[in-house]
Amino acid sequence: MRIALATDAWYPQVNGVVRTLGATVAELTARGHEVELITPDRFRTFPLPGYKSIDIAIAPRFAARKLLGAFKPDVVHIATEGPIGWSARGWCKAHGVPFTTAFHTRFPDYVAVRTGISAERFWPLFRLFHRESQAVLVASASLASELEMRGISRIQPWTRGIDQGLFQPEGPAHPAMQDLPGPIMLNVGRVSAEKNLEAFLDLDCPGTKVVVGDGPALEGLRRRYPQAVFLGALSGEELASAYRAADCFVFPSLTDTFGLVVIEALACGVPVAAFPVQGPVDILGMDGRGVAGDYPVQVGALSADLGKAVAAALTLDRAEAARFARRFTWAHATDQFVAAIEVAAGQRDGRIPEMEPVG
Repeated sequence: MRIALATDAWYPQVNGVVRTLGATVAELTARGHEVELITPDRFRTFPLPGYKSIDIAIAPRFAARKLLGAFKPDVVHIATEGPIGWSARGWCKAHGVPFTTAFHTRFPDYVAVRTGISAERFWPLFRLFHRESQAVLVASASLASELEMRGISRIQPWTRGIDQGLFQPEGPAHPAMQDLPGPIMLNVGRVSAEKNLEAFLDLDCPGTKVVVGDGPALEGLRRRYPQAVFLGALSGEELASAYRAADCFVFPSLTDTFGLVVIEALACGVPVAAFPVQGPVDILGMDGRGVAGDYPVQVGALSADLGKAVAAALTLDRAEAARFARRFTWAHATDQFVAAIEVAAGQRDGRIPEMEPVG
């Protein structure tokens, strides 16, 4: 198929959305699909206020539509609800080309955190954006249920995977973490208000807290928490080595729709501590044994008391955490993606592969 992918999130941004899209494009290309990327690097951009590492396309409507018209896609997947996403949506409607969308990020909640305005004020715009999508792809069953309650329909599953060759327990530990007092508790992700990092950094527990990532809150948190170690953004083998050096991965976010870093940490043999909220629950289940409670041992700990979750996670088996993470593959996730866009393009009838990852 000829697939156009329109997204406001793309390299060099470092986040779960970009990693998901990059891995999916690689899988699609390997399967023989022709993919056209409508991404910020093809437009004039400006830094998003408060997020200097995120570039937003300036008035991309005309250029985006020209690119789509020249490519003549069978179907368009619109990954984000930004300027590029809205431009692609408008072109699809004007030309009768089927499109799918995805709900990667809880932007209503993020904006609410930063502005103090209720998230409910922003949901009507998101309902409008997704209303005529042939399939709204989501990473978890709980998010699917929430979106349906909010009036967003045609929900289809699109789970997540990891690079199994990169994220594994075997390999060196990051040198900057090797001599730190243990236990070492790690967080990886964007360093910003919506990630709730204070809940992690305020924990009163022995050991060393390490934060990997960049973002608008980084310098402020460095000043407020001098005992913590901030390594900045890492990627590739450097990131994998940071995971391997940790004794526990702490995920304090209350707003993530999934949490790709959770399964990356598990794959490196690091048990996870988190709050019992959407995202961690959709990976670990309430008892830390998977969504279906089918894994024989606990690989993560969820609790409203994050300190208790950390204490419990530090007792869990690293080898079992890595074994559990093998069920998350990009091949399975891409099977779901392809099935959804084939249905949208009228090239397939039938059932989308199930929400729960297999393997």
